[in-house]
Amino acid sequence: MTKAPDQALEAQISAAIVRCAGGDRSALRVIYDLEASRMTGVAMRILRRKDLAEEAVHDAFMRVWRGARGFDPARGMGRPWLFAIVRNRALSILRDEGRFESDDGDAPEPEPDLAVSQLPESSALRRCLEQLEPRRRAAVVLAYVHGLSHGELAGRLGVPLGTAKSWTRRGLISLQECMG
Repeated sequence: MTKAPDQALEAQISAAIVRCAGGDRSALRVIYDLEASRMTGVAMRILRRKDLAEEAVHDAFMRVWRGARGFDPARGMGRPWLFAIVRNRALSILRDEGRFESDDGDAPEPEPDLAVSQLPESSALRRCLEQLEPRRRAAVVLAYVHGLSHGELAGRLGVPLGTAKSWTRRGLISLQECMG
């Protein structure tokens, strides 16, 4: 199925990050060619503006270049590391620069189950998400697809902040084990 190409892509990206740590500029280009469009999509879902999404991706690649030495392939995979960087940068832009444009509450509430149901039925990610306990699945999807912070998750799910953080962390660990 798609598992072998995904593993090959993951290996290629992880190797390129390691090469970036050694100062290989061509490795950064490899990562850009493979993931920039998907990273822009993640940033767009959070920021809802192409110019800001592109800024977030640019900043993320600068951080990848400067921080590649901090990546340890023994501790995790390269793609999630990349997407965490771009997600965090997009959220920082949203929060710190006050560029979020509200439409006075007319926007629909994000629905985590809808996001999961829109994944192809043959998708490994969908299968793994569906195996999560519903509240952990909601926490992961709301955080990583809809860009909610831990505080926003706690409010949305009606749980203490520590519980929201725990559900997100444990859900990600379960996803990593399922996908790995």
